[in-house]
Amino acid sequence: MYRLLFVTGLVIQLGARLSAQIPGQAPGGQLDGSAAIFAVMCAIHAGGFDQEINSPTNHQIRKALRDDLAKKDLDVIRALKRFVRDHKPKDPALELNQYVSYALSTNGPPFFEPAHSSLPLPPDVVPLEGFTPLMVEFYREADIGTLWDQAQVHYDKMIDQLSPGVAQAVLQVNAYMRNVTSGYLGRRFQIYVDLMGPPNQVQTRSYVDDYFVVVTPSAELPIDDIRHAYLHYLSDPLGIKFASEIKKKVGLIDYAQGSPILAEFYKNDFNLLATECFIKAVEARIAKKPTMVTEALREGYVVTPAFADGLVAYEKQETAMRLYFPELVAGIDLKQEAKRLENIDFLSVRPVKKFTTTTVVGPPPLTGVAKTLDTAEDAYVARQLPRAKEIFLQALKETEEKPTHAKAYYGLARIAVLERDPETADRLFRKVLELDPDPSTKAWSLLYIGRLSDSQQDREEAAKFYQAALAVEGVPESVRTAAEKGLKEAYTKK
Repeated sequence: MYRLLFVTGLVIQLGARLSAQIPGQAPGGQLDGSAAIFAVMCAIHAGGFDQEINSPTNHQIRKALRDDLAKKDLDVIRALKRFVRDHKPKDPALELNQYVSYALSTNGPPFFEPAHSSLPLPPDVVPLEGFTPLMVEFYREADIGTLWDQAQVHYDKMIDQLSPGVAQAVLQVNAYMRNVTSGYLGRRFQIYVDLMGPPNQVQTRSYVDDYFVVVTPSAELPIDDIRHAYLHYLSDPLGIKFASEIKKKVGLIDYAQGSPILAEFYKNDFNLLATECFIKAVEARIAKKPTMVTEALREGYVVTPAFADGLVAYEKQETAMRLYFPELVAGIDLKQEAKRLENIDFLSVRPVKKFTTTTVVGPPPLTGVAKTLDTAEDAYVARQLPRAKEIFLQALKETEEKPTHAKAYYGLARIAVLERDPETADRLFRKVLELDPDPSTKAWSLLYIGRLSDSQQDREEAAKFYQAALAVEGVPESVRTAAEKGLKEAYTKK
């Protein structure tokens, strides 16, 4: 069963794709970039998607890649323009949502096959019939795999910035829920960063046993929204498992009908309403802010006060929430709640989340050689290779620091790859390894050398470098996945 939980706007700082395992999270729970989302976003941008394209909060690669794709003279891009034009929903805000849902419901490049072929497609993906053949052709013809590799440095930065806050939020929730396994066996909580998306977005989906959170650029980290999504990941199964207990309190839904701003699906489904109220009560208890309970009540989440009261007793005992939940629900006194809810001062206008708009995304502006390297990287991503080469060479002259030289040579090596000069690329990647590179640069260089060896049909040499990449402490998950795949089969450029 597919279910769209919620879609909401949000704010976030930028960083990258250093796929980070969430502490305390069961295997598969990660903070990462998505090749599928990236490819789909490139496709719709080539097709004319331009929501908030001029926002100063966009990440720099959004416009750079959009401009690069606009220069390509491909029949498939003309077809994409017709497709995107013909599939604009009546509500412009939903245009992005359908493509995010599509990306999350596929196995990604290069074939974009359904992730759950035995199940029906998510409802908002059904209207996109005919998109998959275009994606397959576009991914191949526009060489999106190479663009994805080029973008990794930017994704790594974003995940570096998100990781501490996300880890803290997940540990905080696990501690409160006394959740030692971070969920249920076989389920996954996955956060993807999307640098190509319009800013201020947090999109959350639940497909079968997989929970996805997709965040796009903004000026502030969306930790509260990610925490809320993680609470849904842990709490929704409780609502399903103990639906019969929740149903006994269904009379309370009548009080929610008076809210002029509560979403209709909450007014029609008490299980959904009760679960959301439980989550809001937990958030208030974790934050130690009783006013959050009152705010939730005034928005129409009428069971929040009852859950908040019950959580006081929960905190004084040691049973985990997954076992205590039916007792928490049973403790709701309908008569007492009826008195509490007789005269609710409902809000008449939905609270609006304020977003920060800034011309600076992420950390303070770079200076010196760090700025030079960043500028070179931007030129590389935009495939302005002669300019990128010139700036990387300039960086070598600005400092004697070996790790910085390693980054410059890493940039030059990747340019050599794109210029189809494997001998120079191999020599430069090996030069990187002599210069005390940071773990990410070292791991990527080893991976590239392995791939270059594969291209020369030297499987023994390739395997040696794949294994060396896996041995790097703090190896990015993206490198780990690629290296493990390289050990199983020879790398071939898609």
